[in-house]
Amino acid sequence: MIDPRIYLASRSPRRRELLTQIGVRFDLLLFRAAPREDEEVSEAWLPGETPEDYVQRVARAKAMFGAGLIASRAIVVRPVLAADTTLDLDGEIIGKPRDEADAISILTRLSGRSHRILTAIAMARGERVEHRLSISEVRFRDLSADEIRRYVQSGEPMDKAGAYGIQGRAAMFIEHINGSHSGIVGLPLCETTLLLRDFGYPL
Repeated sequence: MIDPRIYLASRSPRRRELLTQIGVRFDLLLFRAAPREDEEVSEAWLPGETPEDYVQRVARAKAMFGAGLIASRAIVVRPVLAADTTLDLDGEIIGKPRDEADAISILTRLSGRSHRILTAIAMARGERVEHRLSISEVRFRDLSADEIRRYVQSGEPMDKAGAYGIQGRAAMFIEHINGSHSGIVGLPLCETTLLLRDFGYPL
């Protein structure tokens, strides 16, 4: 019988909450964080890489690296789920803000415009790896400089791609969504369910 449990290769509390929401049992499999991060899961944007290619490559790399860690650590073999989320504004990948000034700059660019949120998920077990991609469109209303400044001062944008979290205060900025709310948060539950089923997880 398949052990109904997986490894989640993510530090994101939001991804943990979403997996718990659909009843998936998991253990965390954590990599080293910056500045001593594992080179195999570098999130550097490669020259000529589209946002779609980038986010899928990073998610697959995380899942495969996690599967390799399991083999090297001689721990119980289970599927490894990994994910990567990025914001695409006119073909440019917008990652996490470097500092408050960068967060203000990003949010000012997003004000009154639409952008895409891409979340790729990947699952690996042994040599097998599969992935899926969720793409959503989000439109912000016009934001004043004062409300951008106050939002940045809250600290919420600082660890999030695109400098905002839809599940937090930034929900008040969002005029329209076309796509997956859970995908925008960081783990598209529809695609995740289908991927888990592909690997025999009973959902």
